[in-house]
Amino acid sequence: MSASDVEHILAEMGPDPIVSLALFIMLGLVLILPFKVKKVEENLEPFFFVMGVLAVTVTHFALMIHAGLPMWTSELLLHALESPIGIVKIDDIPVLGIFQVVLVVGLIIYFFNKPIYSALLNMMRKIGMRTFTFVFIVLFGLLSSVMSVIVCSVLLAEIALATPLERKKKIEFIVIACFAVGLGAALTPIGEPLSTIAVRKLSGPPYYADFFYLIDLIGLYVVTGVVALGVYGAYRVGNVKIENIEIPEYTERIRAVIIRAVKVYIFVAALELLGAGCAPIIVWYISHVPAWGLYWVNMISAFLDNATLTAAEIGPSLTEFQIKSALMGLLVAGGMLVPGNIPNIVAAARMKITMGEWARIGVPLGFVLMSVYFAWLYIPELL
Repeated sequence: MSASDVEHILAEMGPDPIVSLALFIMLGLVLILPFKVKKVEENLEPFFFVMGVLAVTVTHFALMIHAGLPMWTSELLLHALESPIGIVKIDDIPVLGIFQVVLVVGLIIYFFNKPIYSALLNMMRKIGMRTFTFVFIVLFGLLSSVMSVIVCSVLLAEIALATPLERKKKIEFIVIACFAVGLGAALTPIGEPLSTIAVRKLSGPPYYADFFYLIDLIGLYVVTGVVALGVYGAYRVGNVKIENIEIPEYTERIRAVIIRAVKVYIFVAALELLGAGCAPIIVWYISHVPAWGLYWVNMISAFLDNATLTAAEIGPSLTEFQIKSALMGLLVAGGMLVPGNIPNIVAAARMKITMGEWARIGVPLGFVLMSVYFAWLYIPELL
């Protein structure tokens, strides 16, 4: 049974209070436990996988009781298992497998870390740390729309590790960079699943969305945001003296490279299940929120798959302003927590960043960006 079939059946069913309560409790646990329970924070991947399985199971029983149709199907299971390795195609565009990219790039860094780190340090010495930070945040933020967002995030994590910064500053650098990459990837339908789904759903009348549709729709907001994040990142990193800095020692073992790729695989599969299991919440409640409210409600994309939310929210019946508002809310909020975006998951796994460490930087920055974009979007509408 396809996702659209599930949405149609759920819409006909109408809200079920018991199912709604169970799913809201699960979302609450997903948001709270990683900050309150250290064992959960240290084992995010299996935790999210368990919560995804539970969410799908709750929705499965609801569909069986009300419609006699299962949620747990081989199609759903295969989609969750295959999406991290890129077997799934979206509109005949193969999605580059996150598992393979993380593994292969990790192995390349493992075998060639000295020349790679040496080249990065030489560049830092020539242009200075602040300029280096600005250039790479903006460059990768914009390249992510035409180059794999996964590759961009893996490379950014290695760049952050190569910098002569204390850990706190490295984390700040990568969180800001992941905000930029998450924004920039949405400019074209090959950047990330969110943009691919949005263009697919708007490809017919009245919008006839093509390759350049999202650039025309949100390009100004995205490019401005990426550049602003580059400036902010350069400011936060500051002027670090790097003349006498030596190439950082690479301490990872090949076993750690493989384990990291497996953890990322589990995390992505878990988010697929969690997004599918939370379909009732999206169909019964979120899809009926007005545009201005939807913008803020979309902060749940900080811990829920934004591609799933895009598929449920975006459609040809919306005005362009509503589409723009929903997309910007999803894009900005995705940078706030580790599960919110593929770049966050990849970078956090490589740099061993905990949920709490990410949130201390990502949540305040996300709120500021959400507020700025909200004013930019809605004040002109009121005038």
